[in-house]
Amino acid sequence: MTLGHIVMQPPVPNAPSVSPDVEAPELEAPQHDPQFVLQVVQPALLGLMDGSVSTLAPIFATAGLTQSTHDAFLVGMAGSLGAGLSMGLAEALSDDGEVSGRGTPLKRGAITGAATFLGGLLHSLPFLLGNIKTALLLAYIVVVIELLTIAFIRFRYMKSPLAQTVMQVIVGGGVVFAIGVWLGHLGAGG
Repeated sequence: MTLGHIVMQPPVPNAPSVSPDVEAPELEAPQHDPQFVLQVVQPALLGLMDGSVSTLAPIFATAGLTQSTHDAFLVGMAGSLGAGLSMGLAEALSDDGEVSGRGTPLKRGAITGAATFLGGLLHSLPFLLGNIKTALLLAYIVVVIELLTIAFIRFRYMKSPLAQTVMQVIVGGGVVFAIGVWLGHLGAGG
């Protein structure tokens, strides 16, 4: 059927009706269970941040000072294991979870300790390679990926503005990284 320039189509059977007054739903950031964020994400983020940042200076100072991938790897492993145990115990002993609602101490401690170990381990692994220059280059790339991952987790779960959190994490990690490189060069007579 035609009305002037408008072509009318017959109605489609069983089609949903759309009212001009109904608004389309807006896209929102996903909502995360606050208990999950408090009891899992926060302890994991704490561990990843500590492991990724606290082991930077010793590993890169050792690599610069000794020019030995083996020594840098062992320092990285020692730092990762020590930091993982320390952070895991500190988180587990910080409170019993009753008043704060942060969950069981054992679970939080295990999550924090494992994440701390992982954060330090990842940029230690390139030092398993025999070539110090290749290991350092790969470790630099891993550190950047670690820091960007931390920033993304903060953005996604902690609702931190992305640009702000990237800047904070990169600057914080960069300062520690620079100290390690500086001490390595200083100790090597550079």
